[in-house]
Amino acid sequence: MKLDRETILEAALALLDEVGMDKLSTRLLAERLGVQQPALYWHFRNKRALLDAMNGEILHRAHERKLPLPGETWDAFLRENARSFRRALLARRDGARLHAGSEPDPGDLDMVEAQIAAVVGLGVPVVQAMTLLIALGRYTVGCVLEQQATPPDAAAQQQALDAAAASRPLLAEAFASYRRAGPDALFEIGVDLMLEGAKARLAEDSPEAPAPTPPAPKRRSPAPRR
Repeated sequence: MKLDRETILEAALALLDEVGMDKLSTRLLAERLGVQQPALYWHFRNKRALLDAMNGEILHRAHERKLPLPGETWDAFLRENARSFRRALLARRDGARLHAGSEPDPGDLDMVEAQIAAVVGLGVPVVQAMTLLIALGRYTVGCVLEQQATPPDAAAQQQALDAAAASRPLLAEAFASYRRAGPDALFEIGVDLMLEGAKARLAEDSPEAPAPTPPAPKRRSPAPRR
């Protein structure tokens, strides 16, 4: 079998799905490929470089909404971009753990520049555009990380927690809503909050925004009758 980057990455991603991040190693990968471990380092200088390449491959295959569609607003695009990123991370076992701490490939910087340029072109200043992309990206990774870290006995733990919260009415109501929503709806709620907050902040910073109305003067209360 010819050993090249594509073959190694394909085997590495299959191994990730099988054993997860904790057991993924270059030694085990070399065994699966039927080669000596040093052979991998002709293509990837170390394990970190391999993990970065695996992350890049996942995003290349499954992260589809990287630029706005014609007529799309900046907030609609950022919402779809976050959804697409989440789907890509969920497509692989421990996808969020793999992505966390990874470094972008220098070859991807043209796409990052194009994303920022697109959001800026839709009316968002460059610093805010970059901040939003980073914030939504980190929020997405965190959500997927929590979802993929759900233990096998999660249902039993949740039942015990809900039972303990039953005597606390506010917690009981909040937990019930949380359980009904599920990870998909909760992710959307968080994205809504971030985008609505960003729109409000941009409106405040806009030079065309109306000046805030000063508070009405307080009337002096009449002296109490004695």
